[in-house]
Amino acid sequence: MPHFAYVVHSNPVPGREDEYNEWYSNRHLADVVSVPGFVSAQRFCLTDSTVEGAPPQKYMAIYTMNTDEPEKTLEQLTALVETGQMHMSEAFSMEGMATHLYQAITPVVAAPAKGN
Repeated sequence: MPHFAYVVHSNPVPGREDEYNEWYSNRHLADVVSVPGFVSAQRFCLTDSTVEGAPPQKYMAIYTMNTDEPEKTLEQLTALVETGQMHMSEAFSMEGMATHLYQAITPVVAAPAKGN
């Protein structure tokens, strides 16, 4: 089965960063991975926004998916959000949000186990 990474770049509504982070980390990631096809999620925070070429979004979430039909999986996610079946925080800013879908072209490469 093909593997995908769904990447979401976003920002909080100004002045609501704590609320945004609480909701995203403690609710939204779990809500998304409960959708069939999604298998894991992790969030990241940009460490240096002053670097040339840095994205305008401070936060990134990477969701991994195992599915033969990634577009249908994303359509299901969108439908849950649009119908209100998946809660979206008002602290999440839709302005400037960017999403990207990537298909894996290699297996995961891991460092060898370190001995003690």
